Amino acid sequence: MGKFYITTPLYYVNAAPHVGHAYTNIISDCMARYKRLAGEEVFFLTGTDEYGEKIKEAAQNKAEDIQLFVDRVMKNFENLWKELNISYDFFIRTTQKAHRQVVQKVITDLNEKGDIYKAKYHSFYCVPCESFWTDTQIKDGQGKCPLCKREVEEIEEENYFFRLSKYEEWLKKYLKDNPQFIKPKIRYNEAKGFLDNNPLVDLCISRPKSRVSWGIEFPLDADYVVYVWFDALLNYICAKEWYGIHPQELKKWWPADIQFIGKDILRHHAIFWPIMLHALGLEPPHSIFAHGWWKFEGEKMSKSKGNIVNPLDLIKEIGVDALRYFLLREVSVGMDGNFSWEAIVNRINSDLANDLGNLVYRTLNMTEKYFGGVVSSMQCKVPTEFNEAFISLMENYKGLMDECKFSLALEEIFKLIGAMNKYIEDKKPWVLWKDKKEQELKEFLYSLLEGIRIVSLHLSPFIPQTSQSINRQLGLKAGDLSLGDREWSIKGNFNTKKESPLFPRIDVD
Repeated sequence: MGKFYITTPLYYVNAAPHVGHAYTNIISDCMARYKRLAGEEVFFLTGTDEYGEKIKEAAQNKAEDIQLFVDRVMKNFENLWKELNISYDFFIRTTQKAHRQVVQKVITDLNEKGDIYKAKYHSFYCVPCESFWTDTQIKDGQGKCPLCKREVEEIEEENYFFRLSKYEEWLKKYLKDNPQFIKPKIRYNEAKGFLDNNPLVDLCISRPKSRVSWGIEFPLDADYVVYVWFDALLNYICAKEWYGIHPQELKKWWPADIQFIGKDILRHHAIFWPIMLHALGLEPPHSIFAHGWWKFEGEKMSKSKGNIVNPLDLIKEIGVDALRYFLLREVSVGMDGNFSWEAIVNRINSDLANDLGNLVYRTLNMTEKYFGGVVSSMQCKVPTEFNEAFISLMENYKGLMDECKFSLALEEIFKLIGAMNKYIEDKKPWVLWKDKKEQELKEFLYSLLEGIRIVSLHLSPFIPQTSQSINRQLGLKAGDLSLGDREWSIKGNFNTKKESPLFPRIDVD
């Protein structure tokens, strides 16, 4: 059994989570569940970023103690992951003592290697993005932050620097030799283009306490705190005190296999992060996957614009699995998606209620009506009518999931669902019952029940609660799912017990 380490970015606790945060953790959870299904030992890390000037301002605006503020807002993320059925293994907080200790040890180690120095600093700082920018970058951004287009603060002060420029040629060669390091291809080209067009300057990794007091104390100078982005990136090797405290655990899990991020933080993860790791003598992660944004009425959702969609409200309206399905099916990971109620309703009514829900409900209904809910195991072949869709799913599912092509994997599953629905219409089981062709009818229903079992297995990373419901109604024993169970006709008898429809149709009006 292999290992698979997957991470999300740390979410900033200056406000409540929105559907964009939910999307990142849902795609990460889908991958984690798939890898467990494939028999791999998975470590799934998520957490919250709790230092920085924005956090201090948010707490002051609420007239709250800063630590009490982050403790309260952090719970919003924990609660959302519980509601969304996110199967993470560890939740890291940057205010945890273990994280602070590891960050300080990293800085001490880099200083001993001669990679940290103190110097006067002139730059432009964007508080909302927690990002530094050079004169050239600000000019290119027409005097504003290149990321968020808001006003920046001109800064001139003494600070500590990490020698990022020292490793520029190494990173260029690494990207050239490892084109799969950053995905999708458009983001790889973006990172490579940034390096080609912007000679790296050393990274400021401190802020004076006189300017920013809420942060990890800089280990080389008590008058400073660690720059929040340098601190936050290190969380990926801080889990369970791996770096410097439990090196054998770090050796087991690092490098990470995939790190999901939003495309707006690509520069930090594709430029800063691999260089930091290389300077520490660690490998870069196998893959950085930068997904797209969810837009509302054509604009990126963001707290500052006030156009966020609360995922908890969505769960109340449509249910957790319907939300998971919509976000995973509507767009390819890496592309931008447009959020609308019309699109959600269409997906639920067409895919989940009409196709999947109707297939399960009427098959179970026929099983109860004709055979009292019991159909014995049969060594029959996959029916010709849906054999092509079945083979396509068997051949393509793993490759699509490994490449994070979740929407296309769902398309393969629903091809089989569609073929099975057509099989019912073509076979006309009510005629078989009328003509007393009992054995043929049993084989027909067994094929449908077995097909539904295989559909449920492949859907489990996407809509796990629904998969559990289907298995329960099929009379299958609860237990660990495995891709080893995807072969045809291996599970024995079906003792069904029909429940309510999986996804009731939504009235468009």
